[in-house]
Amino acid sequence: VQLQASGGGLVQAGGSLRLSCAASGRTFSNYAMGWFRQAPGKEREFVAAISWSGGSTVYADSVKGRFTISRDNARATVYLQMNSLKPEDTAVYYCAADRGEYGSSWLDEYDYWGQGTLVTVSS
Repeated sequence: VQLQASGGGLVQAGGSLRLSCAASGRTFSNYAMGWFRQAPGKEREFVAAISWSGGSTVYADSVKGRFTISRDNARATVYLQMNSLKPEDTAVYYCAADRGEYGSSWLDEYDYWGQGTLVTVSS
């Protein structure tokens, strides 16, 4: 499956952005989806994941209550709504697809990755 992330940009602290990740090539609804991020000089880290159906979600503690992951299987797209953004949220954000039913927080569980979209939060 091919993944194309978009929606990144520059935003002030406290602002919002919505990232999108469009999938193509295979049946999107057969994959759990996740978002990860990588800040300069740091390892890639888990942000959020969502199950095949969208009925189950999981979040990193650092974004819980501020970010919301959702999916539209008819549009083969997963979203990450990011509110109350902080400078420490600055990173390249990646979407990823997992053949399992439920999204994992483990990077190695994911089979396909998008190219990333840069989010910069200014203070």
